[in-house]
Amino acid sequence: MDVKDCMTKNVCCCTPNTNVAEAAKLMCDNHIGCVPVCDENNQVVGLLTDRDVILRSVSCNKDANTTPVSEVMTCGVCCCKPNTTIDEATKLMSDFQIRRIPVCDQNNKIVGILSLGDLAHYDKTVGVKEVCNTLENICQCGNNSKNAE
Repeated sequence: MDVKDCMTKNVCCCTPNTNVAEAAKLMCDNHIGCVPVCDENNQVVGLLTDRDVILRSVSCNKDANTTPVSEVMTCGVCCCKPNTTIDEATKLMSDFQIRRIPVCDQNNKIVGILSLGDLAHYDKTVGVKEVCNTLENICQCGNNSKNAE
């Protein structure tokens, strides 16, 4: 099975200039925990998570109405392609300890996002054991599985 078979296709995105409050409202309104940050070509330049909002904005007393997402987003985002296999994607998620991975086409434009929820939804195909192993690897705080090899 490939990522394109179970990814979320209609992805809400924001720009680096979107303020944190607008991005947080986008997450709230769409019941999502992250928003890909895309440039004018719809290419991923970062990812804003609910954790970024709390740790890099709220806890630092930044004004969410004036602080651009670019100041608090996670940069250097790990992405995959629609034809990446689920096994490859879950390995990336485990290795980089991430719960969501943007999916980009051959021009690096965002076409979807794969989350643990997506994997769990397709657990009969993906396998409960694979989903559980991926989650376990992601949650190994301070023990990056890349270093454990």
